[in-house]
Amino acid sequence: VQLQASGGGLVQAGDSLRLSCVAPGRRFSNNGMAWFRQAPGKEREVVAVISWNGGGTYYADFVKGRFTISRDNAKNTVYLQMNTLKPEDTAVYYCAAGRYAGWRTSSNDYDYWGRGTLVTVSS
Repeated sequence: VQLQASGGGLVQAGDSLRLSCVAPGRRFSNNGMAWFRQAPGKEREVVAVISWNGGGTYYADFVKGRFTISRDNAKNTVYLQMNTLKPEDTAVYYCAAGRYAGWRTSSNDYDYWGRGTLVTVSS
């Protein structure tokens, strides 16, 4: 099962984007979901995580107050609302489905990944 992330693009600093992630053919309503990102030359890092029912969330310090993760289990979709984007947010963003219902921050706890969507923020 491969998740499908979309919504990336080229924007200017201060702009907003909304990423979406769907999982065709499989429901992840009982799984924690996450967004990770990987910038050129850097390791993949966790951005935001949400528990199976949305009751628990985690944000990396560098996105707190700017990004919001949410999910619509009826649509089998997870979102990442990104506001006040900065050039350092430039990366490929990946969504992932975890093997636990709660939230986890290690990529090792996620079994299903999407191909990623590129976000480029110009200064």
